[in-house]
Amino acid sequence: MKQTILVTGGTGFIGSHTTVELIEAGYNVVIVDNLSNSKIEVLDGIEKITGVRPAFEQVDLRDKEATESVFRKYPAIEGIIHFAASKAVGESVQQPLMYYRNNVISLINLLELMPEYGVKGIIFSSSCTVYGQPKPEHLPVTESAPHQKATSPYGNTKEINEQIIYDYIHSGAGIKSIVLRYFNPIGAHPTALIGELPNGVPNNLIPYVTQTAMGIREQLTIFGNDYNTPDGTCIRDYIYVVDLAKAHVAAMARVLDKQTEPVEYFNIGTGSGNSTLEIVTTFEQATGVKVNWKYGPRREGDIEKIWGDCTHANTVLGWKADTPLADVLASAWKWQQKLREDGVM
Repeated sequence: MKQTILVTGGTGFIGSHTTVELIEAGYNVVIVDNLSNSKIEVLDGIEKITGVRPAFEQVDLRDKEATESVFRKYPAIEGIIHFAASKAVGESVQQPLMYYRNNVISLINLLELMPEYGVKGIIFSSSCTVYGQPKPEHLPVTESAPHQKATSPYGNTKEINEQIIYDYIHSGAGIKSIVLRYFNPIGAHPTALIGELPNGVPNNLIPYVTQTAMGIREQLTIFGNDYNTPDGTCIRDYIYVVDLAKAHVAAMARVLDKQTEPVEYFNIGTGSGNSTLEIVTTFEQATGVKVNWKYGPRREGDIEKIWGDCTHANTVLGWKADTPLADVLASAWKWQQKLREDGVM
């Protein structure tokens, strides 16, 4: 009997790639999404890749009654992967209450309903933002690295939600959770049938790089070249979205089928860092396409350097991110070309 997994935010960038990996691993998937930052056509891409069209419900998780109707309609749901959240750092600074309402209330509603409907476990989509700017002696960051005060309401919602999960399970709720702290997801499915499709001007580096290479954006600005790093630009741990999706499949199998601690935490990254400049030059080498870029002043709130120690996930989950960076960046370009072919952008 296939296990049924609820994927919230399943038509989004990471959610769609994870849905593909879940289906290919033999799970049934129910997607819930309010389509505030994604498009229903993503389901077509998932179906073309897997041969399966997942069940879909357009629901806003802040609405508890509507959320409960999903559990009533699909009583076989055993696990949840919770991606649904607002995620733009800058927007969260301008609209903090929207971020707290969207990101915190949706989680509380799910947690309250889980024991009532026999849902065993939840994988929570957290972030390396909980570590802030680690001190040099804490790089690469492990799961036990100290948490820093969040630099944005978005980052704070991740910290708050981790605490809510811990407190609820500690109170005796009969559920389990794995918290995955992602580093920087990039790339697209090798078929170019799904990928990252930001609304408006991209907040993330890779879509800005590919859109500039395509001529949609005039010029890419690299914010700051005077950081204490080898080439002066910020360093991040960039992880291929398909590798990240596979980590969720491994985590779900662990939560549902193994005797484990009630709450576990894993860093999900490559274990090494690349600078912004390295990303741009590697993209140019991998695709043969030049990017029009310049240096600009530092951007407020940017962390200088962070990358993860992912040994815990490698050993306990039996998972590793090992796709070469050039291949990942080539996949992002292939996706951008597909968007152009399809007349999307």
